[in-house]
Amino acid sequence: MSKTPTERMYQLVVRPLVTEKTTKVAESGNWLTFEVLLDATKPEIKEAMERLYGVDVLKVNTLIQKGKKRTRALSARSDMKKAFVQLKDGQSVDLSAGVK
Repeated sequence: MSKTPTERMYQLVVRPLVTEKTTKVAESGNWLTFEVLLDATKPEIKEAMERLYGVDVLKVNTLIQKGKKRTRALSARSDMKKAFVQLKDGQSVDLSAGVK
């Protein structure tokens, strides 16, 4: 059974990433950082952000962070895809409030 576009939009953005590094990036140019699904595309991420949070997105950059290998347990952490989203000047998202 395939997901409707609205269901996929809610599942696309997994969680916001709030770290020291992402906070510095956010202050330098109105950027937000999110963990997204591994198969998410830039246009999907842009549309999801605009619809879910009601903001205008200028740019979306993505990267895949490879999971670390563990030597003792012979396992690995899973890979993670990050999306850096730049908003128009004057716009912001209250990450503590959740989705609109």
